[in-house]
This record gives sequence, structure tokens and C-alpha cells, in this order.
Amino acid sequence: MDGLEAVGDPVRRRFVELLARGERTAGELAALAADEFGITQPAASRHLRVLREAGVVASQVDGQRRVYALEPAGLQEAAAWFDQLAAFWEQRLDALGTELARGRRTRHAPAQTARKAS
Repeated sequence: MDGLEAVGDPVRRRFVELLARGERTAGELAALAADEFGITQPAASRHLRVLREAGVVASQVDGQRRVYALEPAGLQEAAAWFDQLAAFWEQRLDALGTELARGRRTRHAPAQTARKAS
């Protein structure tokens, strides 16, 4: 599974959002998932494992705790895919902006011509 597939699930997307703000323990993430999504600690652990195996997050053991951090390289492929889509939409939005500006000029041109004739 790649990074884009891994963040396809709302729980995993939420974990990525939280980890983008800084490291969190597995317990903190599981508690937040229980509050927001009503899932159990084992289910939260499975979601974290999917993110870890996809390279989206990294973990390290700190005593009794497992600490998770975002692994930016794991989302590079997804970011590149979104960038391709952005280029597609930017061209169309630029064209729409041109047409809207052209329409405004066309609407205002007769009124300006009428004022000059007065």
C-alpha cells in the first residue's frame, strides 16, 4: 500500500493531521481515535501499523511507550499526484478567469460607449 492509499481512511488521515503538529504516543492517538471515531485501541494500533508499513509514519520505542512521528517522504508520491491535479485545475481556472474578465469588459463596453456619446 502506498501513502495515498494509506491516508484514504478517515482515521488514518486524522492521525496524519495530528502528527503533522508533532510527535504523539500510540496511547494519545488511540484515545483521540476512540473519542472521535469510537474505535478500540487495537483498531487504532492496526491503523498505525498501516501508516507505518506505508512509510507515512515512523515509530520509536521510548520506555513503555511507542512514539509516532510523521515521515514526510511517505507522502511524497501522494503530493506529486495532487500536484498533477492542481496543474490540471489551475489551467482551467485561469481560462475561466480570462473568460469572466472578457465578459465584464463586454458588458461595460456598451455603457461606456453610450456615456461618451452623451
